[in-house]
Amino acid sequence: MASVTSVNLLALATSAPYINQIQAITNASTDHLSLLSYNSAFTDSILPQNVSVTLVSNESPFNAFHEAGIYQHSTNSIYISSNYGPSNLPIRISVYDLSTGQIRNTTFPNLAAANGGTTYIPPNQLHNTTYPPYMLWCDEGSLTAPSQLLAVDPSTNTSFPLLTSFLGKPFASVNDVRQHPVTGDIWFTDAYYGWYQAFRPEPVIPPQVYRFEPLTGVVQVVATDFDQSNGIEFSPDLRTLYVTDTGAQHWSANDTRPATIYAFDVVGRKTLANRRVVAYSDVGFPDGIHCDTEGNVWSSMADGVHIWNEDGVLIGKLVAGGGSNNFAFLPGAVLIFNNQKLWKVGINVEGRELARDFGLRGGSAGLIRGGTFGSGKD
Repeated sequence: MASVTSVNLLALATSAPYINQIQAITNASTDHLSLLSYNSAFTDSILPQNVSVTLVSNESPFNAFHEAGIYQHSTNSIYISSNYGPSNLPIRISVYDLSTGQIRNTTFPNLAAANGGTTYIPPNQLHNTTYPPYMLWCDEGSLTAPSQLLAVDPSTNTSFPLLTSFLGKPFASVNDVRQHPVTGDIWFTDAYYGWYQAFRPEPVIPPQVYRFEPLTGVVQVVATDFDQSNGIEFSPDLRTLYVTDTGAQHWSANDTRPATIYAFDVVGRKTLANRRVVAYSDVGFPDGIHCDTEGNVWSSMADGVHIWNEDGVLIGKLVAGGGSNNFAFLPGAVLIFNNQKLWKVGINVEGRELARDFGLRGGSAGLIRGGTFGSGKD
């Protein structure tokens, strides 16, 4: 059982010694995971009374637990992309078997630089498939391979591209992706990190958010004016799209650039409107982002994972030394990717994609099976 530290917001706002006290807790979380409560909802709704924290793995010889976190029912495993390194291309995938607890490494055909990802159902099979048959990877590409959206079937070790360019113009480094569970459209972000890390050519296209129709080939820019568009996620009612801007990190860090989560209204299931700030990170920048079925917004940060309510009020932090680039929801838990470490924390809430990914009937399962949303509002 892990202990929870309640943060006094008034003291944090006015007392330098108290700020140092909270920072000391954060800095000490190098060999364990700390829980910080900024709002009573963290302990009342998010965490169980006897919350468990488990170190699943700390034996990675490389930064194996970095991005994605795609669940595949056919193998009952979570697939996690490792961090880029000059000797790690094509990027290896860590496969965490939930049945045995074992972890192995693999690669997939035509997948050069795996980053973010999600489960994928071909749109013409949305209502005929019990479980998502494919994983959809953001492949950042290489100096010779395109940056693309690549579908992978791990049961057959085969892959096929869904999208390799914007109307013939190469993407910079596609970063993160979600499938709309009603329309089947693919929403994704593109950023410059392949160029910053010297395994992609200089970009010829801005960092943007896109919507892609796999059956028709239609691809559209739906949001622009980012420094670096990165994580992407729908709210549980599908009426809001969240996008993280990680502009605070280029070749090096600069805290005066964006470290911000933006929200957009999803209009007619095809376009975005009413851009607004949901949250700004107090530590590092928001990277991978997910929602739970209560509407809370979770994002990876330089000190772990932060959680806000839908109004952008900070609820709590899962603090891990070395930070986190992404995480994945499990039934009753969340997996935190800490590069060389993999943590599991017990929680009371479900992830938005959890119902489809795990074939559950509760939570957001009603959304997956068609929903009843107004065509002009969602």
